[in-house]
Amino acid sequence: MPTLKEIQKAHSRIKPFIHNTPVLTNSSLDHLSQAELFFKCENFQKAGSFKIRGATNAVLQLSEEDLYKGVATASSGNHGAALSMAVTALGGKTKVVMPNNTPDIKIRNVKRNGGQIIWCEPNQISRDKALREVLEDTGSILVHPYNDNHIICGQGTTSLELMDECPDLDILITPVSGGGLLGGTLCYAKEKNKNIQVYGAEPMEADDAYRSLLSGEIQSNETTNTICDGLRAQIGTITFPIIRDKVNGIIPISEKDIISTMKMIWERMKIIVEPSCAIALAAVLNNKNIFSDKKVGLILSGGNVDLDQLPWFD
Repeated sequence: MPTLKEIQKAHSRIKPFIHNTPVLTNSSLDHLSQAELFFKCENFQKAGSFKIRGATNAVLQLSEEDLYKGVATASSGNHGAALSMAVTALGGKTKVVMPNNTPDIKIRNVKRNGGQIIWCEPNQISRDKALREVLEDTGSILVHPYNDNHIICGQGTTSLELMDECPDLDILITPVSGGGLLGGTLCYAKEKNKNIQVYGAEPMEADDAYRSLLSGEIQSNETTNTICDGLRAQIGTITFPIIRDKVNGIIPISEKDIISTMKMIWERMKIIVEPSCAIALAAVLNNKNIFSDKKVGLILSGGNVDLDQLPWFD
């Protein structure tokens, strides 16, 4: 399990390659939530999401021989783009297995950063099969999007920066899918401040983390029919024990609430966020019994949105 010191070392390692993204506040949303909200804006991050943190931390620890072999991963878009950016900067090549229903903006982002896309069907079985075939056929080195300690440490640097800027937070909340961001947040925040509470927010339509937490064992997604294309992955075997042991709760959110909260952030904060990170604010607004009168840090995980397919126009 990653430690606070390992996450601090990861931050020193990746600092020259990432943005220390701003923390924004909004009095209107404070009033609505009855809390003090602090938004860590990873939608302003390089490649458009927090994923560049973990990808860079992992890639910088590969050998020259590994880079020469090439790197491969599976991704719904943001990790693929971030990994491609990190690998291309070091002269390597990246193959990215992606579902064939990925939004166009995320496809373009992967290609623009030098990644080669291999398509799969939009389900975990197809994704795993396609990735396994790429690794076997090419000899590429796997950099998993979340089930990797280097990735988890890199993602944990998001909460490091947030807690450095806002040291008296009562609660942190992040989206959860495979669990890299939530796992890294838990490893850093709970060691930094033993009194802080940490929650994950997850779509009801892809609620494997929530059900896994209830049962104590990893459960498969019964559906991934969610607008949160970045939150359709299966919780990881490395990330789940961290979440099980440390998280204060996973909060499932409906599609309707995700979309309305995404629109609210656009309208009130004047920033572009994708559905996968609007879910964190939706969880706060739907659970005032947990968050009211608290200082709450929310990680806005990314801003890669297809502007021709905005959900409130459907």
